[in-house]
Amino acid sequence: MTQLQLFLLYVAAAAFMFQQFCDGKLMMEYIGASGIPIKFDSVPIEDEIDFNFILGFAIDADASGNPQNGTFSPYWETTLTPKSVAAIKKSHPNVKVLASLSGWSLGQTVLRWYNPTDPNLWISNAVSSLGSIITTYHLDGIDIDYENFPNQKSSNSSSSFAFCIGELITRLKKQRLISVASIAPFYSTAAPYVQLFNGYGDVIDYVNHQFYTDKVNTPKGYLDAYTFRAKQFGKDKLLPSYEVNGRGIQGNAFFDALSLLEKNGFEINGVMIFSADAASTNNFYYERKSQAFLLNSTNNN
Repeated sequence: MTQLQLFLLYVAAAAFMFQQFCDGKLMMEYIGASGIPIKFDSVPIEDEIDFNFILGFAIDADASGNPQNGTFSPYWETTLTPKSVAAIKKSHPNVKVLASLSGWSLGQTVLRWYNPTDPNLWISNAVSSLGSIITTYHLDGIDIDYENFPNQKSSNSSSSFAFCIGELITRLKKQRLISVASIAPFYSTAAPYVQLFNGYGDVIDYVNHQFYTDKVNTPKGYLDAYTFRAKQFGKDKLLPSYEVNGRGIQGNAFFDALSLLEKNGFEINGVMIFSADAASTNNFYYERKSQAFLLNSTNNN
């Protein structure tokens, strides 16, 4: 074996050991959707945590909100540049960066999933445009955050969404353009996401359910909501979530809820926070405390 082969073997082994060290402890945080000039390196990152930033948002619409049939463009804060993505990943090898798709609105225009007249063309356009964004920005994955659907009672809408998004994730993974995929349902969008998860759960890594929309303000209410969503999406990929200065459970009651989940048999190995933009006003208190909770979790080996 040559010296080069030995070196490459060492690098691969080191990367594997580092990943194993981080396995099971995950922080996902949205960033860049509010217009605040936020930077990655402002956010506290524990090296023992697999930390995934989620850029908000890549949108298949033009600046006026007109649908572009699967051709996505980045609309996140301009401070989050390809250079800054590369820099944060270099300084913190435990960091991954994802692009979230759609979100609620573009400016004052509410965004909606629209059923493509040619689903395969939409998928092809999406793979191509997202592939370019992923390559340019050195991204590791995508997050699905469509929040409005044309008709929740229409099975055609859910089926179209499940097929297009499921095939998009599948093809991006097969082409090794991404290694991570998450979905972000909330109380009124559960149906199409359940159909997506049931059909393509094998390529979906995490469920970032927006529990702050479930209108629960107490640890017991959070436990009930989490138990219900675990029945819909399974408990292994489901992450508890928190909105900084926002809706739902607030303050340290969130961490009381996490402890209550553990006491009731749920393994809490990850947390999703929305968002770093808002957290910049309180010195990232919830990011710091969430990571400390995960590192001191009763589920630690």
